[in-house]
Amino acid sequence: MTDVVLSAGDTAWMLASTALVLLMTPGLAFFYGGMVRTKSVLNMMMMSMVTIGIVSVLWVIYGFELAFGYKGKSAWYGAISLSGLGSQVNNLANNGGVYPIPVLVFAAFQLMFAVITPALISGAIADRTKFLSWGIFVAIWTTVVYFPVAHWVFAFGNKVGDTVTGVGYLAGKGLEDFAGGTAVHINAGAAGLALAIVLGKRIGWRKEAMRPHSLPLVMLGSGLLWFGWFGFNAGSALAANGIAGLAFMNTQVATAGALLGWILVEKIRNGHMTSLGAASGAVAGLVAITPACAFVAPWAAVVIGFGAGIVCSLAVGLKYKFGFDDSLDVVGVHLVGGIFGSLAIGFFGTHVVNSIGLDGVFYGGGTALLGKQALGVGLVLAYSFIATLIIGFAIEKTIGFRVSRDVELEGIDLNEHAETAYETNSSSRGGSSL
Repeated sequence: MTDVVLSAGDTAWMLASTALVLLMTPGLAFFYGGMVRTKSVLNMMMMSMVTIGIVSVLWVIYGFELAFGYKGKSAWYGAISLSGLGSQVNNLANNGGVYPIPVLVFAAFQLMFAVITPALISGAIADRTKFLSWGIFVAIWTTVVYFPVAHWVFAFGNKVGDTVTGVGYLAGKGLEDFAGGTAVHINAGAAGLALAIVLGKRIGWRKEAMRPHSLPLVMLGSGLLWFGWFGFNAGSALAANGIAGLAFMNTQVATAGALLGWILVEKIRNGHMTSLGAASGAVAGLVAITPACAFVAPWAAVVIGFGAGIVCSLAVGLKYKFGFDDSLDVVGVHLVGGIFGSLAIGFFGTHVVNSIGLDGVFYGGGTALLGKQALGVGLVLAYSFIATLIIGFAIEKTIGFRVSRDVELEGIDLNEHAETAYETNSSSRGGSSL
């Protein structure tokens, strides 16, 4: 296909980045698992773990082609066939340009994005979801929503000579989303809102204390997410180069800024700076800088992160105002943070740090870039929300999506998995514990 020589350094960096991004999903399991009550810890963590299994299998069969198909020509979806990765294994990555890494490495890297996106949704429906129904939802949603949206945002086409075909709709419109503010976070956040509406409120919501059962687990999870996110953002450069370095630095300083912004709001509002706030603020900063990490200067990354920490800390209260039970604040952190970071590029973006980037409002570029960002935000949000409502209601009206009242009250871990996270005599069925 090309005479470009494989780069061992770039390939090694991408393999490491792929492993880092995979680590984020177990990290998310710890983060979410610590935030729920004792009786649903394992179910919450299993929702992330089973997603790894389901999406990985679908990706090899048809997911990669639907998102990045080698022969795809549509702006809305990639190639549709059942050849999977078979016809592309020996090629170099070709996504709008030839990269000196094997296409299989590129496919593995993108797989990890496909894995974590539906896993993020699970936090919105904690404590009340049938495990089998969740697995079926993941398979359908990933196929109908994530794979096409990934094509819209991340597919820069198949380049043969000077001809490029199959560019995704938003990529072709000039949307700047380096690592997934729209395709991952707005996508998951909008879906989380839709499912929270479909499943309804938890029993006792707003009447009973539903505090995190293990803040150390939450802190561990946020630390693993922060660590893995360097692969998520810097790895999206698809090379060990200066853009990867820019994304790496911006990821660090934006996250730090958001952590400080969140706990500052807590101090002003409640008089205390909490560990839950620090962990949540860090994740909010990671979310917000994801689309912008390779298009803004480090000073702007600090501003974006600090602003995201403040905005997201305030946004988590929207569920009480509007009456939807988003259990673990997927809407407040991922939807709002994704919107904030995506639109921030329209103000702070500059070609000075990245020659392929456009200048935003603060760099004399006017509102053109902001308009492109708003188009991406609006389209992904609307499609994900509407499609998820349809999928969610279809599952609820057929096999059922929510567990029974008795199961929810007794404990979803014991009833769905026949296990408990912390074994005690009172939680054991049928006899004493040895």
